[in-house]
Amino acid sequence: MTEYSIVSIISLLGFLVLAVSALSAHRLSLKKGLVTALAWGAIFAMVVLFIDAVGT
Repeated sequence: MTEYSIVSIISLLGFLVLAVSALSAHRLSLKKGLVTALAWGAIFAMVVLFIDAVGT
């Protein structure tokens, strides 16, 4: 691991902490948060697949 990858991992963990704290501030239940996360993941996956299909 280089020093840049360590900094990247630390910043990603910081972003994760910020996202979790924001969700807890809105008092989302675990089920609702999981459904929302899966929905956003599906949206990003569809966009990536569409861009990949159009790009080739």
